Amino acid sequence: MPVPGDSSIEVLRSHPGVRRVPSPKIEMVVVPKFLPADLCADLIHLIETDRRPSTLADYNGDALFRTSETCDMKAEEPAVREVERLLHELTGIDPAHGETLQGQRYEVGQEFKQHTDWFNPDGPDWEKFCSTAGQRTWTFMAYLNTVEAGGTTRFKSIGKKIEPELGKLVGWNNRNPDGSGNVNTLHHAMKVRKGMKYVITKWYREKPWG
Repeated sequence: MPVPGDSSIEVLRSHPGVRRVPSPKIEMVVVPKFLPADLCADLIHLIETDRRPSTLADYNGDALFRTSETCDMKAEEPAVREVERLLHELTGIDPAHGETLQGQRYEVGQEFKQHTDWFNPDGPDWEKFCSTAGQRTWTFMAYLNTVEAGGTTRFKSIGKKIEPELGKLVGWNNRNPDGSGNVNTLHHAMKVRKGMKYVITKWYREKPWG
């Protein structure tokens, strides 16, 4: 059985519609139509109401590295509670190990250049972000709309591009079997070329969050 902050391919694949990405380099799944359209619309409204410029941990000096906007989703919102319920049902991860659900908004030309979601133990912000809750375990990201053009999430190392489609969920394990960060999770939220892109992201930790 997975530990409280963890899930597994076996747990995820036990649910209908979950597809494993066929790569030995990464544990990753895709779930088409994970979120219904009405729930996506409610989440987009919340993002529009409370968005702010996105920020970076371990800032690298590139002011254009992440140009999206971000929203910390309030846990008491009915739409947020429903997402949390669906994710718990899918992953089996103890909700206490989850970071605050986060929304992102990308306009035309905005992107998040190649990055990993796990934290570098040698990075300047390791103590700030990981001293209490530990490393990130799994990432789950859902697209809230179908983007007119662009906005693809590219995992270059495994030759995988995921097109943003309404309700689609993608999830991956950020670690290698020995617990170290998996460099093959490096991914790029590519520029939106037409329309807008909305996503929500849920990260889980080794230890309880908050």
